[in-house]
Amino acid sequence: MHKLVLASNNAGKVKEFQALLAPLNFEVIPQGVLGIPAAEEPHHTFVENALAKARHASSASGLPALADDSGICAHALDGRPGVHSARYAGEPANDLANNRKLISELNNQSDRSAHYVCALVLVNSADDPNPMIVESSWYGVIVDEAKGTNGFGYDPHFFLPELNLTAAELDPAQKNSISHRGQALRELMSQLQTRV
Repeated sequence: MHKLVLASNNAGKVKEFQALLAPLNFEVIPQGVLGIPAAEEPHHTFVENALAKARHASSASGLPALADDSGICAHALDGRPGVHSARYAGEPANDLANNRKLISELNNQSDRSAHYVCALVLVNSADDPNPMIVESSWYGVIVDEAKGTNGFGYDPHFFLPELNLTAAELDPAQKNSISHRGQALRELMSQLQTRV
């Protein structure tokens, strides 16, 4: 069993990563279990924030670390909320308030298209000169009415026209098979196999 620190305390993300990595013989340890505080995320891109979080968690734990920085980008809003997705409506992070703000800002927009982004960074050590970096996107449309009870974040409003469902209406296994995070993790695992 390989130990890996997950540079996140987001319960939804922790659950998803534990499910996705369990078959690959990884023990995913959330950084909070080790008493590691959240890293600063001052950057303008998902990749830069994920790298900062991975290096921080690895430095504090002495273990390899995996970090995810993800969010949703509304096309009519020039990519907002983007890297500010988790705290779009302010501190503390609140999914309901974030969704209300996004819906309000899209109120008079004809273009409701959006995409989730997931940047994953895996470092073997805090000063790893060759981190593994993967970025994936998942496309959909923002709808006003929340539907579904699975998922978290913007999932109840992220509608997938090809499935006629929101992300929150998908069962977890189906979501993991098609989501931005699932896509990114599969690509990361593929790259890991080539490095072994």
